[in-house]
Amino acid sequence: MNGLLVVDKPGGMTSHDVVGRLRRITGEKSIGHLGTLDPMATGVLPLLLGKYTRLAQYFSSAEKSYAGAIRFGFSTDTYDAEGEPEGPDVNPVLTLDQVRAAAGRFHGEMQQMPPAFSAKKIAGTPAYKLAREGKPAELKAARVCIASFEITGLEDAEAAFKMSISAGGYVRSVAHELGQDLGCGGHLSRLRRTQAGVFTLEAAHTLEELEALAGDEEALVALCVHPRSLLPEIPSVTGDAQALGRLRNGAQGNLPEFSRAPLVKVFAGQRELVGIAKRVAGTLFQPVVVMG
Repeated sequence: MNGLLVVDKPGGMTSHDVVGRLRRITGEKSIGHLGTLDPMATGVLPLLLGKYTRLAQYFSSAEKSYAGAIRFGFSTDTYDAEGEPEGPDVNPVLTLDQVRAAAGRFHGEMQQMPPAFSAKKIAGTPAYKLAREGKPAELKAARVCIASFEITGLEDAEAAFKMSISAGGYVRSVAHELGQDLGCGGHLSRLRRTQAGVFTLEAAHTLEELEALAGDEEALVALCVHPRSLLPEIPSVTGDAQALGRLRNGAQGNLPEFSRAPLVKVFAGQRELVGIAKRVAGTLFQPVVVMG
């Protein structure tokens, strides 16, 4: 089965758990997710199935949007509610204006230190494995871009927020640093991804919905995002039989001239994605990804 499915990930499951469930539902072994969601988090988790996994490289820079809450009063070793407290709850008394003022610095490009319990690789080993073993993890700050960070409300010591952050950015780290800035500690208490690139909750399907269609490939494919909607920044073009034959065999082929785009998605008909090709000169294109 080939396609891209958007799953509304439930809490309490890892992204890898969702991949395992989807393998059983679809019978497809080759599945990969686009952007890890922590077990506590819910929401938009796009997954590539079958030959579409060859497209993963083109989704790596997609911005993510979230809604969630930060609990002030103490930090945790994982920077979220699943971690061990790193001190007593100081029961802070905060105002909405205080929190919003402190949150103001988290905007635009900045250096961010990943959590020790994260999937960042250190000499090939995920940081969380080293952290669980009590081994020092020499993490390096990474440049991220926070497009927006809005504190939408404050109830007792918990602030609700909305955030859009670049790929590779950690909402947990923002929660942790904001707690430090306010002098009371803080951790991420809940998180829901509302959008990943162009994929939204409105396009997402629950695992229960998908399991009800287990074994019905046609129905499952119908729930996949339409291939021509994928990677909207890359134009779609339909090739003729001769060009498609050459591109499928890794050779250069001529495609209809309609733009000066450096890359195009090549289709046979409306839904069959043949691959992605780059312009060599004029109407001559070289395949860079072939779906087979």
